[in-house]
Amino acid sequence: MKEVLDVETYLKKMKNQKINYDKVLRKMIKDWGARNERPKVLLHSCCAPCSTASLEFLAEHADVTIFFSNSNIHPKSEYMRRSNEQKVFVEKFNDRTGHTVGFIEDDYRSNVFFKMVKKEGLGEEPEGGLRCAACFDMRLDRSAEVAQERGFDYFGSAITLSKNKNSQLINELGVGVQQNYDSRYLPSDFKKSNGYQRSIEMCNEYDVFRQCYCGCSFAAEKQGIDLRAVNKDAINYLKENDLSLKKEI
Repeated sequence: MKEVLDVETYLKKMKNQKINYDKVLRKMIKDWGARNERPKVLLHSCCAPCSTASLEFLAEHADVTIFFSNSNIHPKSEYMRRSNEQKVFVEKFNDRTGHTVGFIEDDYRSNVFFKMVKKEGLGEEPEGGLRCAACFDMRLDRSAEVAQERGFDYFGSAITLSKNKNSQLINELGVGVQQNYDSRYLPSDFKKSNGYQRSIEMCNEYDVFRQCYCGCSFAAEKQGIDLRAVNKDAINYLKENDLSLKKEI
């Protein structure tokens, strides 16, 4: 079995300082090149917009598969819209670039997310607080599990592209999750190095739908989002694309 580079090896050299995870990733990529390696990466993505610039950068150095695992998204019609947008973007990206990025969609189990929130008493947490941390952790853990099952060298997340998400927290959680699996965590801060701006450009280039809220009903309520209108728009989108609501597992 080949030795996979471990992010913790790099972090041990950066004690007592705020870690620039973008630089850590680029150092790891440089070392992949020195070892003549092109690893397999399972990259969790919350939505097509976050996967744009993340994928454009990472696919040059690794064999990437997008993992859409987001049972936090509500309502289900909106989940299906975002899932389809993600799948379509991957197909367009491959057609235009010649890459062979894969796509895996996890089962949609919103009941698991809601049970977690209720059990941990996180319903009243502010956006960006403990509920978001628990949600990140849940999806990173699932990504690591699938990465191990399917033989990926690394698991990571494109969520670090969002300017509204705490990349330090996401990376710390990812490093923690890897302790329970053979697959290693791939650090990132995709918003850096002009990543966020590039994502806006790519959304325009690929005609990618950009949603108006993160995904969960709690965030939507805090932001004053009309979920009835969201559901109506999403259902119309599904009809226009010959998609029907799937039964939840």
